[in-house]
Amino acid sequence: MVISKILIHQIFNMSDQFREFHEECELETLELAMIEDLNEGDITTLAIIPPTHRSKGIFRAKSFGVISGLAVAERLFSLSALPNHFHSFIKDGEEVESGTIIAEVTGPTDTLLVCERTSLNVMQRMSGIATKTREFVRAVSHTKAVILDTRKTSPGMRYFDKAAVRDGGGRNHRFGLYDMILIKDNHVDAAGSVGEAIARAKAYLKKESLEVKIEVEVRSIPELKAALISKPDIILIDNFTIDALKEAVEISREINPKVLLEASGGVSLQTVGKIAETGVDFISVGELTHSVTALDISMKIIPLAS
Repeated sequence: MVISKILIHQIFNMSDQFREFHEECELETLELAMIEDLNEGDITTLAIIPPTHRSKGIFRAKSFGVISGLAVAERLFSLSALPNHFHSFIKDGEEVESGTIIAEVTGPTDTLLVCERTSLNVMQRMSGIATKTREFVRAVSHTKAVILDTRKTSPGMRYFDKAAVRDGGGRNHRFGLYDMILIKDNHVDAAGSVGEAIARAKAYLKKESLEVKIEVEVRSIPELKAALISKPDIILIDNFTIDALKEAVEISREINPKVLLEASGGVSLQTVGKIAETGVDFISVGELTHSVTALDISMKIIPLAS
């Protein structure tokens, strides 16, 4: 069964209804980052740089990768009380070679110095995530499998981490505990069975008049069969071998082909291609965000003539 892009959007972009909430969280994260760095002021800049001094800051990629975070950096600079101009030469999601100038910002030198480290921290992390995601997406490009992220993100950075995954060509799983029901092994054990857990989830959604997807994790073929009978939207097949995954896909397509299948556990660049070839619809990869290698990006400040 081939999943349309529209269906994928419906399954894993329920967060659209929380867009305003997400934007508020992003803004608060940037403001907190600046407060954390500044406290009562950048005493080095206050001591050395006249408030009338102006400069241009040039952002340059120092290694190959996928750029992400330009829009976030621009928003960060916009928080300054003093006017400045941020200009991107490329778009988030584009690949660049080492040495590529990706953006520049012109304005008061003190503003550029104050925002330098935080803007670089965000862009370097996001670009690292986007670059890693692109590698996984390419590794499964010969299949229909879609690469998903997880909630294994750095506290406070989730919305930026997940935006970076999108820039890398992946898709976002749920954003938090509020936008999707995901029944994990601990929920199943507490409820007594997979079937009982799904039944309780459906009853809760009906009672609360909520419209979100239900996903359930299974650890064995018997649990898979029980889940298929209960008809969740998605089944998360966790830590299965390749052969077991193939069997799970065959059983699922026979019993209930409408249920979508997500594989997780033991996913790496070395294994993701084989996992995708089993026929699963989605593969969730914690490595995208929990083990980030930042992309090397620099910001060189060039003083402007008075």
